[in-house]
Amino acid sequence: MTRTRSRYAPDHGLTTRMVTTMFLIGLLYVILVGVLLAVLRGAWPIILIFAGGLFIAQFWFSDRIAAFSMGAREVTPEEAPELHGTIDRICALADMPKPRVAIARSDVPNAFATGRGEKSALVCATTGLLRRLEPEELEGVLAHEMSHVAHRDVAVMTIASFLGVLAGIVTRVALWGGFSRNRSNDPVGIAIMLIPLISAVVYCLSFLLTRLLSRYRELSADRAAALLTGRPSALASALTKVSGQMARIPTQDLRKAEPYNAFYFVPAFSSKESLSRLLSSHPTLEQRLDQLARISAELARP
Repeated sequence: MTRTRSRYAPDHGLTTRMVTTMFLIGLLYVILVGVLLAVLRGAWPIILIFAGGLFIAQFWFSDRIAAFSMGAREVTPEEAPELHGTIDRICALADMPKPRVAIARSDVPNAFATGRGEKSALVCATTGLLRRLEPEELEGVLAHEMSHVAHRDVAVMTIASFLGVLAGIVTRVALWGGFSRNRSNDPVGIAIMLIPLISAVVYCLSFLLTRLLSRYRELSADRAAALLTGRPSALASALTKVSGQMARIPTQDLRKAEPYNAFYFVPAFSSKESLSRLLSSHPTLEQRLDQLARISAELARP
């Protein structure tokens, strides 16, 4: 899964986790569809068409939907010369094609990458990030995001999230459809009543799998970016600055950004008691800074 032609340091641990996550997600997907087929035997063509259609839509359009939802707008080199120049330098260092470049008008200091692969990749920075970071700090952040594209973990996260979306839809449809009103002594009614429970379990498992992968991939991206640029201290400075600035962002803005935490450079928390801190998509700031300090020490050795 990792692009071998890129100069980003390969991460076999990330590759193993991506393969494992996709296998387990696929297994859950097969189980969910299998249960639906067993319960609703007469509607199997509709179930297969619906599931297949959702998967295709998720694979081909989810990156565009995510970028649109986060307010990303593509910009030309004339509109954002500094941002394009930084991306150009990283592409030259990494020996990889240039992604589409975008800016999101938000005071939340952050960045993200989307795309199924290098040809469809988009890297976006918010106006809040561009306003707050020094050039070397911005380069570290964008190198972090570009590593997600090079390692293709963005595509894996996009596909892996599909099952959770499907399970959530099935749960809501089951509840809204009043399946619980079926007679309890009817085998079909009992089976249909189990659909919301099965879907909820599948959703929880899918959520946990993607969160575990997400935390590791962020550490992997930090490491790859630090090794590529040779300036782990700049990335550490950006992490510290961006994380510290989150406390000054209005709660309303953080709540708007929080649903997309898995894509962002650092998570946006609407409050200190947010459930996202318990099931966070990112490792802690301390973990990330400790890793960058170790890399800095390694690079300083003769």
